Amino acid sequence: MRRILIIDDEEDIREVAALSLETTAGWEIVTASSGADGIRAAANSNPYPDAILMDVMMPEMDGPTTFRLMQQNPDLAGIPVLLLTAKVQGVDQRRFAGLGVSAVLFKPFNPLTLAAQISEKLGWVD
Repeated sequence: MRRILIIDDEEDIREVAALSLETTAGWEIVTASSGADGIRAAANSNPYPDAILMDVMMPEMDGPTTFRLMQQNPDLAGIPVLLLTAKVQGVDQRRFAGLGVSAVLFKPFNPLTLAAQISEKLGWVD
């Protein structure tokens, strides 16, 4: 069973994404409401998450900053990160892609296809 960490400051987004991934894919979900909490949740998770779905825009520590800090931790650096954003302009997409994340997914997402999108972007075949 896959384990996914969802990091988003919006409780509604966390709940919809978690329910979607649990229901449609049967994945185990861990959630965090901030970048700092997400880093702690990932580091303290046993086993580590198979992937992290993270919002771009969060107060205090945004998604790109959280990603960069995770990359400095050898235990977390290999975990694929998918950014979730409402910013769909080309310049934003290029900036996010330049970070080295595995993929960028867009809000609003379709809860019925979110697991399939993640699996496709990460090359997971179950």
